Amino acid sequence: MFELLSPTPPGWGGTLLVGLLHTIEIAIGATCLGLLIGIGGAYGKLYGGPVVRDLLAVYTTVVRAVPELVLILLLYYAGTDLINQVLAAVGYQRIDISGLAAGIAVLGFVQGAYSTEVIRGAILAIPQGQIEAARAYGMSPGLLLRRITLPAMLPFAIPGLANLWLIATKDTALLAVVGFYELTLATRQAAGVTKAYLTFYLAAGAIYLLVTLVSNLIIGRIEARARRGMPSLKEAR
Repeated sequence: MFELLSPTPPGWGGTLLVGLLHTIEIAIGATCLGLLIGIGGAYGKLYGGPVVRDLLAVYTTVVRAVPELVLILLLYYAGTDLINQVLAAVGYQRIDISGLAAGIAVLGFVQGAYSTEVIRGAILAIPQGQIEAARAYGMSPGLLLRRITLPAMLPFAIPGLANLWLIATKDTALLAVVGFYELTLATRQAAGVTKAYLTFYLAAGAIYLLVTLVSNLIIGRIEARARRGMPSLKEAR
């Protein structure tokens, strides 16, 4: 077993590590893109006009209603084909879209819908007195967002966003269906060649668990820092 998992040939440990690297790259990229979409979406749903609110409601409802695998297949194949058709229509050559960029875009689009609702709920949890005081001081919307809204909503948003990060690390496995090389596809390749299915799938599960444990440690430190000055649950009791 240890020979099969060795990082040097004939072991397949190096293959699994490359797949893990791609998994983390996609998860980080998709989470960052989802956060950007989520912040804009949350502000649009709270402060936008009727048309903006309706469009965002359709976006969040459809993405959360349709299975993620269906969305990935639709956006990965139909989305890239649509881009090339638009380019051809305006006189440009068709392009080969990077699998990494496509994976980040697809998962980021899905993550954005969930992030929108998490951030919207966190903003609503901010005591309104803080927002009203900032407006009374004459803060512009951008300054209000940077100095008041984002710092104040962070403690309320971190638990939900942390769950979305962990979901993103698992959702990268769905990209194996469209042939993107990440941890799940690397595991399937190694297991198919060696026929050691139990060994490699247990190893993949352990790697995903390790990613979750490390993520929980980092997120815990971030949450503790974000909640500085706020009463703890022990003090509330």
